[in-house]
Amino acid sequence: MADRSFLDWPFFDDRHRAFAADLEAWADRTDAVNLHGDHDLDGDCRTILKALADGGWLNNAVPDADGRLDVRTLCLTRETLARRSGLADFVFAMQGLGSGPISLFGTDEQKARWLPGVAAGQTIAAFALSEPDAGSDVAALSTSARRDGDGWVLDGTKTFISNGGLADRYTVFARTGEGVGAKGISAFVVDADTPGFGIVERIPLMAAHPLATIRFDACRIDGDRILGAPGDGFRIAMATLDVFRSTVAAAALGFSRRAFDEAASRTLARKLFGAPMSDLQLVQASLAEMALKIDASALLIYRAAWLKDQGAPRVTREAAMAKLYATDEAQVVIDQAVQLFGGLGVVSGHPVERLYREIRALRIYEGASEVQKIVIARQVLAGLGGA
Repeated sequence: MADRSFLDWPFFDDRHRAFAADLEAWADRTDAVNLHGDHDLDGDCRTILKALADGGWLNNAVPDADGRLDVRTLCLTRETLARRSGLADFVFAMQGLGSGPISLFGTDEQKARWLPGVAAGQTIAAFALSEPDAGSDVAALSTSARRDGDGWVLDGTKTFISNGGLADRYTVFARTGEGVGAKGISAFVVDADTPGFGIVERIPLMAAHPLATIRFDACRIDGDRILGAPGDGFRIAMATLDVFRSTVAAAALGFSRRAFDEAASRTLARKLFGAPMSDLQLVQASLAEMALKIDASALLIYRAAWLKDQGAPRVTREAAMAKLYATDEAQVVIDQAVQLFGGLGVVSGHPVERLYREIRALRIYEGASEVQKIVIARQVLAGLGGA
């Protein structure tokens, strides 16, 4: 059982503590959250999605009755699911991220039209930003959208799109030309069955997740499919990532907690030199370092989430710090767990071996670690009156 004492920290209200307990109990009795997509990736994703919807947990991936996304709840959900399955975490996360621009910037009509299906698990959502030559440098994207009467026509290619080939609806960022670079990007909502939309290829990963390259070829959508005003796309994308980067960190934290639990149990149970492994000082040092990284990550994550929930307009610095530290240090924690397991730790399918494959992508998507360092530096310098 992972440490839950952090729930006593002042970042949380009683409702968060009750939520965490309810989700934990549900996850303990629900087999679907232990699926990993080893043999039927799309089928496992749909099974997990249905279980999350039936449990009511997808309601937290969209705004509440007051129109708010509670970031602490998003983080608690991802941390809890990630301890069991990276795929279960992924399925929940993409419902939130894929519909996040609608949740944050959609009109009342757009929200009422598109979000209920996400919460009910009837609509699978995706976030289509990255391109073959525009990943970390969002302003360099080249997918275009031109006006056509009362609608828009999209052309271009997106790649490494999570839920690509599985999603029913994509939030797509395309260049509309209101200005150069980041100033000329807009956000659109495109259904997967729209003529001119297609899947180029599915992309296999070291840890099974549905990703694809997608293509728009004279793909025409109605005018009411734009989010915000033309030219608002970059701002919409960055504000969405501002919310969800903290949740990526929370998923990494879930991985770290599982790795620590597995390693600690192993060292207590296994005998070396006539005594439990846990009696060895080098083993104790490893466990201490792991515990320190886990708590430091949690503090950064829930600081960022708390600030956003308190109404901070932007938490760019805090979210970037949480994402950078938690994902990078989770890699270290999991590597230490593998080391403590010895040969068993690299056996295919073992929990720590699976975690070793799962964590690597988190250091890249929603802004690679190197990008987070740039973001943090710019925010710090701006606060000092610099760049």
